[in-house]
Order: sequence, then C-alpha cells, then structure tokens
Amino acid sequence: MNSTIIRLSTQALLGRRRGLVLALIPAVVIALAVVIRALTEPGTGYEIVDAIGFTLALPLVALLASSAVLGPEIDDGSIVYLIAKPVPRRSVVLSKYVVAWLATLALGALPLLLAGLVLDSSEPSQAVAWALGGAVAGTTYTALFLALAALTRHAVVIGLLFVLLWEGLLGGLLSGIRWLAIGAWGQEIAASVSDAVTAPGTGLLYAVLAATVLTVGSVWFAGDRLRSFTLRGDE
Repeated sequence: MNSTIIRLSTQALLGRRRGLVLALIPAVVIALAVVIRALTEPGTGYEIVDAIGFTLALPLVALLASSAVLGPEIDDGSIVYLIAKPVPRRSVVLSKYVVAWLATLALGALPLLLAGLVLDSSEPSQAVAWALGGAVAGTTYTALFLALAALTRHAVVIGLLFVLLWEGLLGGLLSGIRWLAIGAWGQEIAASVSDAVTAPGTGLLYAVLAATVLTVGSVWFAGDRLRSFTLRGDE
C-alpha cells in the first residue's frame, strides 16, 4: 500500500459531495431506530436493521465509497498521471480499496450495530451479528464496486441496478439467487452468530468461501484493469 495514495483517496472521499451523502445514509438509519425506539416497545421495528440498514444502506455506502476513490480519476483522465508514477498498479488499487473499505465499515457496518442496540439493548448479540455480517458483506461489496469503477464510468448506475434489482427485488422473489447474492452471504454469517437472524440456507462455509473468492478476485481484476488502462475516448 502507498500512504500518499491513501491520503489523497481519503481527501477525495471526504472532500466531495459524496462525503455528505455517505454521512447522511447511516444517519438516516440510526435516526429511524431512535424514533421507533422512542415511540414503541424495545425490539419493535427491528426489521429496519435488515431491510434498510443491511439490505439497502450498506451496499449504497460501499458503492459510493468505491466509486469516489477511483471513479472520478478515471472520468477526468487524471488516472494516467497516477499510473505514470513508479508505483505498482496493484499497490494503487489496494490503497484505494483500503480507504473505501474502512469507510464502508465505519458508515455501513457500524451503524447496524448502533441501530440494533438502540432498538433492543437487551439482546446485543443480534446487533453484533448484523454488524459482523455487514462487515463481511461490506468487504465484498466494496471490492466488487471498485472493480466496476475500474471497468466503466457507469459503475454507479450498474451498482444501483445490482443492489436494487439483483439483490433486492429478484433476491426476494427467487430463492436460488441467494447463492450468488452478497447480502445472503453476509446474512448467513450473521445467522451463525445469533439465532435471532434467519439463515438464507447457503451454509456458513459456502458464504465465507464465496465472499473471499469474490473479494480477492474483484481486487485483482481492478488492479489488472488499471495496469492495462489507457485513456481512450469514452472509456
């Protein structure tokens, strides 16, 4: 990893309007939890941790963070100046991945823990389970979306379609999609920690292996794409 690239990527992530949106997403999740807890009994409305925090907010944070650390440099062409430096391409990608990953953990997975504890502090294991599952899913989401950002300037649009249609709509209608859904892998890991979380049925071993393979493969692809990157018209 390269400390200079990490610093510049962090500035790009926090210095753009995306930084404000990134902060608003977990704030909404936690605010909803506070409001529900204030108006209802403990444990009521815990579904927002899954349906809103885990299924929607977490991948959106990963998508915005991943596209923010790499996408703009490809869009404006400044990436050619970065890769012209005597720095290994995979070191560039790994440094940017670490920045996006840490942002996803802090703004995507950690709010699941906080929202869960707000809604029901009597059963902290459930909140910890969702946070752990969110950390694993967020790790994989970040890698996949970083690879998309390296592949196309339309990464945000494609990522949104993936989250809303594949993992959201189709994932809720077709049970077989759970084998190829990052959210299902994370939920499987969460279910292994707390019985209060429903297991999708893929099995813990499969979920861990699938998440690992996709994460490593996506980061490798992003590095390979950057290594062979040339600025060409609408690329």
